[in-house]
Amino acid sequence: MFSKSSKEADILVEVQRALLGRPGVVGTARGMSLFGEHAAGWLALGAAGAVVDKPRRRKWVALVGAAFVSHAASVVIKRIVRRPRPTDPRIEIGVGTPSSLSFPSSHATSTTAALVSLSMLLGKKWPLLGVPLMMLSRMVLGVHYPTDVATGAALGAATAVAASEIEKRSA
Repeated sequence: MFSKSSKEADILVEVQRALLGRPGVVGTARGMSLFGEHAAGWLALGAAGAVVDKPRRRKWVALVGAAFVSHAASVVIKRIVRRPRPTDPRIEIGVGTPSSLSFPSSHATSTTAALVSLSMLLGKKWPLLGVPLMMLSRMVLGVHYPTDVATGAALGAATAVAASEIEKRSA
């Protein structure tokens, strides 16, 4: 499905060349990685919202569902596609990963699902700013290609919209 073309590796090299030397970039990317691991941070945020914000509890539960389902879908897709993570020697790997599979980025998937859901829940656009930041963090850390994060974000957005529709129909 994917060629061994170095174009995506070249993009990662350029992203790292531009950002790795900047103060706080790697630490922030690693923190985002930890928060997004197995969608745990998003699941915790959604659960806390459901407990604290009783009038919008169903919407918070939909956020949890979107984050969970999108993460699970990304894991299944990874096992079907079996695209290996970047191995180009020019790319610095900045974080450990639970698997050697790259496509799609589960972090980009669950983060997008959670933040699109949060944006709809709040009626505000600002949560969406976190989506490109998570996508970029995965490339800064050298663990995903651009198509991995772009596809993950698309999957996450679609899951969030579906979860919102299900929540509205069941109200």
